[in-house]
Amino acid sequence: MLTKKRAVLTFTAVAAMTLSMAACGTGGTGGDGGGSNDSASVWYVSGAPKETLWKDQFAAWNQANPDQQIKAEVYANDAYKEKIRTAIGAGNAPTLVFSWGAYGPVAEYVSANQIISLEGKVDEALSRTLDSVDAAGVLDGVQYAVPNGDTQPVMLFYNKDLFDQAGVVAPITTWEDLLASIPKFKAIGVAPFALAGQSKWPDLMWLEYLADRVGGPQTFNDVVAGKEGAWSSPEMIQALTYIQDLVKADGFQESFGSTTADSNADVALVHTGKAAMILQGSWAYGSFKNDAPEFVSAGKLGSFPFPSVPGGKGDQADIAGNPSNYWSISSTASAAAQEIALKWLNEENLDAEYVDGLIAGGAIPPVEGIRDKLAASDDGEFLTAAYDLVLNAPNFQSSWDQVLSSVAAQEMLTNLDKIFNGQITPQEFAANMDKTINQ
Repeated sequence: MLTKKRAVLTFTAVAAMTLSMAACGTGGTGGDGGGSNDSASVWYVSGAPKETLWKDQFAAWNQANPDQQIKAEVYANDAYKEKIRTAIGAGNAPTLVFSWGAYGPVAEYVSANQIISLEGKVDEALSRTLDSVDAAGVLDGVQYAVPNGDTQPVMLFYNKDLFDQAGVVAPITTWEDLLASIPKFKAIGVAPFALAGQSKWPDLMWLEYLADRVGGPQTFNDVVAGKEGAWSSPEMIQALTYIQDLVKADGFQESFGSTTADSNADVALVHTGKAAMILQGSWAYGSFKNDAPEFVSAGKLGSFPFPSVPGGKGDQADIAGNPSNYWSISSTASAAAQEIALKWLNEENLDAEYVDGLIAGGAIPPVEGIRDKLAASDDGEFLTAAYDLVLNAPNFQSSWDQVLSSVAAQEMLTNLDKIFNGQITPQEFAANMDKTINQ
């Protein structure tokens, strides 16, 4: 299971990571990223089904609360990350700050006093969500972020028709069987795996799972703890080697380095029959359903957990991904804007209507006691399987680029891109990344 709600998350390098950010200034004269002194603002990331749900939810709130408006703007994933980094540093963030939990960037915001403590202020909001998912919004025993969307385990999605044509049986449970499937898919003229390499962050899901399957959670926990040489561990080197083995075996489509995730071009390769599988978060199910509803409704999309590796120490029930997305509140927002945001969190965030909307959109709400409701939905097979992954996982590793400092995360993605493109060796990757420990 996931960690307890009151779990304490410790990041030994946070203070060092944030000195430069603190120098940017966080006085009370900025903020509200598009809102006025007596209104609030929010930026959120695009993608089905949450984008539409939030659009409707904030519109309904504004209609019902003419004196407590929330100005909403939507951005693509990569564009948002760049914009929020600049806005936070300039003291001009939106009132509600979208994130992936109380790690990396949010830990930096906390250290630089750029978001406020929500401790004791959002009890009603937290009463609706899983304690284990709430825990990812806790830093040093203090709640700084509130779950705002679906829980998002990463898994392998596959095209059932292509598996049948290639004579491959799902689920694939071992790395050996996964490699053995590659020539079978190539024989029918399709790529074994789709990958949005241009976006870089989809590369990371392969390393997250392989590092866990080879060495268990400790492989990456040593990095988080600032252990000297953690990136150079034999387990990490082996995981990186497996990635390059997969690339050399032509496991991905020829154009993976120019394929983007924000456009759903990677997902499209699977539902159009050009790639058999894709390693993606559960959010991809909403994209499949939105972009190829007939493919999904006909039962042609399947999913299964990441396989084991030879002699691996990791539990195959471990998962990686995002426990949820989260809202924090900017410290540079006006007192009035902060009050509006707190009221919205307690009254509207992940309410029953929103939860039903997530389920209808093929997403997994991070709330207790909904398995029967999930099973009864049109997407019951996928939703219950994904929900059970979360409930039964011995370890749920949050996405590494959200756990590390922004500097280390960018360096990691840059070097991982080079690994996939054969430009550096696993040892060179490790040496480059060891230099970022405690940055």
